[in-house]
Amino acid sequence: MKFIVETSARHGHLSDKDLETLFGKGAKLTVKKELSQPNQFASNERVTLVGPKGEMKVTILGPTRKATQVEISMTDARTLGLQAPVRESGDIAGSAPCKLIGPAGELELSEGVIVAKRHIHAQPEDAEKMGVKDKDVVSVKVETDGRSLIFGDTVVRVHPTYLLAMHIDTDESNAASAGGVVYGEIVKG
Repeated sequence: MKFIVETSARHGHLSDKDLETLFGKGAKLTVKKELSQPNQFASNERVTLVGPKGEMKVTILGPTRKATQVEISMTDARTLGLQAPVRESGDIAGSAPCKLIGPAGELELSEGVIVAKRHIHAQPEDAEKMGVKDKDVVSVKVETDGRSLIFGDTVVRVHPTYLLAMHIDTDESNAASAGGVVYGEIVKG
C-alpha cells in the first residue's frame, strides 16, 4: 500500500500565552495555507529562532498547542549551534533551548527545539491494511529518480482524524531527491 511522502520544513508551534508574548495581546494565527492533515495550517506569522551560532526565520503552524516547540532539520541545528534531539512531536522534555523573537516580544525557552522523527500519519483502517499499529517503528521505501532509499526508524502514528501521509524533514527529502509528488511503502524484513 503506497502513501504520499511529504516534506516538512522547519516550523514552530506556539501556546496561546507564547503567541501573545511574541505577537501582542489578543494575537491570533492567520491562515496562509492549509496543510494535508485536517485542521492544520501554515500561518502568515513567522518568528526568528536564535541559537548560539546564528538565527533563522521559522513559520508558525496552527492551531496553537499546549506547549511551544520548534522543529528543525539536523542541518538547521548545526547551523544554529543547537543540540536538538531527534524526537516525536510533543516530546520536548530536556530538548534544546533557544530564543524566539517576534514583532511584539521575545521568549527564552529552556527546552523545546527538536529534530522531528520521521513518521507516518494513518487512520485506523489504513494502519490495519498495512499491518501496523500506533507507535510501531517501520522502514519505508521511497523510490525517486536516481536517489531511491529506505528510511528506517519511521514511527507510525494512528488516529481517526489523520490522513495517510509520511512526513520527512528537508534533510531527508534532499537525501532522497524527493521533490514533487513522491510515494513510499512499508517494507518488511
